[in-house]
Amino acid sequence: MPRLFGTDGVRGLANQTLTVELALRLAQAAAVVLGRGRYASERRATGHRPMAVLARDPRVSGEFIGAAVAAGLASSGVDVFDAGVIPTPALAFLVADHDADFGVMVSASHNPAPDNGIKFFAAGGVKLPDEVEDRIEAALNDPPVAPIGADVGRIQRFADAEDRYLLHLLGTMHNRLDGLKVVLDCANGAASGVSPDAFRNAGAEVILIGAEPDGININAGVGSTHLEHLKSAVIQHGADLGIAHDGDADRALAVDASGNSIDGDQIMAILALSLKERGELAENTLVTTVMSNLGLREAMSKAGIGLIETKVGDRYVLEALVANSLSLGGEQSGHVIMTKHATTGDGVLTGLHLAAELTRTGKSLAELASVMTIYPQTMVNVKDVDHESLTDDEAIAQAVVVAQKRLGDRGRVLLRPSGTEPLVRVMVEASDQELADEIAHALAEVVKAQLAR
Repeated sequence: MPRLFGTDGVRGLANQTLTVELALRLAQAAAVVLGRGRYASERRATGHRPMAVLARDPRVSGEFIGAAVAAGLASSGVDVFDAGVIPTPALAFLVADHDADFGVMVSASHNPAPDNGIKFFAAGGVKLPDEVEDRIEAALNDPPVAPIGADVGRIQRFADAEDRYLLHLLGTMHNRLDGLKVVLDCANGAASGVSPDAFRNAGAEVILIGAEPDGININAGVGSTHLEHLKSAVIQHGADLGIAHDGDADRALAVDASGNSIDGDQIMAILALSLKERGELAENTLVTTVMSNLGLREAMSKAGIGLIETKVGDRYVLEALVANSLSLGGEQSGHVIMTKHATTGDGVLTGLHLAAELTRTGKSLAELASVMTIYPQTMVNVKDVDHESLTDDEAIAQAVVVAQKRLGDRGRVLLRPSGTEPLVRVMVEASDQELADEIAHALAEVVKAQLAR
């Protein structure tokens, strides 16, 4: 039976895969695992009851799924502080700020409106390691805790949740954004309220697109997966830059004044150099995933900044950051973690600090992003193959060696089995797009021939 938890919580088609019943049982199981663990037991010994913060993005199914989660928690003796519609990183911040035992975010991030998901955060606002998720999944088969009378949990509105998060964001700024014109694309998602407020309070002139959520238009042709409207708006309004969030605002991508995309690798390069200049880049080291562009590696090497690579997933980036006491890491997709200010990827925080570099340095975003050269990158998904046998196939290994020799030190090859589907991702970076395409498709044919099911 496949694992219920994916790379970022439990996701599925709302009311079909992710049902009210599953949401209720997940909440009841989490109440046992997270609300009655060692930390929670210590709190109860001093008279505290288990406490959780709950939030959601604005997709319509979040209303009934959030209600099911609240019911599951309260029926298991957990007091619930319902923060309503706020970004995922706001939920993570509030778990720590409110000293809660754990948090629950109802969101499917950048997925379309019919999907939804449930993410859990432990005390301190950190994502759960695999083993804790496995304990929650195992607890689904146990009878739920069913306290009675005064021992049942209470559900109350977390009235100042967004204000607390906004003040936190503004408190992280090292300089204001006065004189800057910014276009924000909020993906008709959870950042539609707080992101414009944050940028305006920081001094920027703000133009909004994708900031009218109606429950069904989240990520629909807008946000970080659809930059075309943001590019047009930046050029139309003569803005200095554009920032695009996804549905739950745990990531940010950018657009420069000429309408060129600025991805997570470029954003990390800009922020890493800024932190190093100010003496705030711990160990002069950046954490990235295996998918980060070769150009980022070259730029960091030139700047005397070391790299630690992890597998794909922002929680693995966070694990490396914490284990090595580092300050900055992230993914090409725009998940950027600044551990001084956040425990997870935060698109609003990232956007603010990126914009702050323009006013601090007096440079354009294009100038700042020019510190790294982006190598053309081609990704080919080879479907319906025995992906688990990838590392054992000698013919594939030899084909990779030959391809890497052809690329030399001006490119690289990465073959990665999917963690959720029977497919292999073939990624090739090269000095030009034509060569990257040629080698990627040739390797894909080898993988298909060797691992066909």
